[in-house]
Amino acid sequence: MTSNDMDYLTIALPKGKLFDLSASRLAKLGYTAEGLSENSRKLVIANETEKIRFIITKTADLPTYVEYGAADVGIIGKDVLLEESKDVYELLDLKFGFCRMMVAVPQALKQEKLSDYAHMRVATKYPRVAESFFHSIGIQMEIIKLNGSIELAPMVGLAEIIVDLVETGRTLKENNLVEVAQIHPATARFIANRVSFKMKFDRINKMVEGLKALVESEGKA
Repeated sequence: MTSNDMDYLTIALPKGKLFDLSASRLAKLGYTAEGLSENSRKLVIANETEKIRFIITKTADLPTYVEYGAADVGIIGKDVLLEESKDVYELLDLKFGFCRMMVAVPQALKQEKLSDYAHMRVATKYPRVAESFFHSIGIQMEIIKLNGSIELAPMVGLAEIIVDLVETGRTLKENNLVEVAQIHPATARFIANRVSFKMKFDRINKMVEGLKALVESEGKA
């Protein structure tokens, strides 16, 4: 960490649905920069007055930027933290961006017990989470990693089961899929690099306290 890096607090924000929710909350606490936008062509967006830098990354990459210190702190979904399993501090549950990680199957394949699905193929963007879940309940499955629309896999015979993140469940219904198990809920989390947390403790702790106050005020609203 150079002396110049020590002067700045670098914040990583994820592309996608969490970006606006994250940026708006940080702005309420005074953490903003001119031109901060998910669609900005700038790779690093700085507020020179407040010595703040923002970087905007793909969701799956964000914990890596924080783990290696390219960003001091970041906001990311719990689902990504579990799948990527990076060595970062998880400092606060921000209580927004609520989704749930679940197991779903085509309506015609619904069984009484989860064990009835043993040895079937599972399509998912979250192979580590899926494998850990099925292992925890004693079921051996074939996990297939996909990056696109997971709901397509059962429709074309690639897999019988999916593990995916859902918000309302509407897409499942539209594709004749039914949820058969919830793995875990997922909300946005505030994370920090371990070294940065020690070296920039006052600044990061101030952010944590400000975000915590926001969470509490929103909870009472």
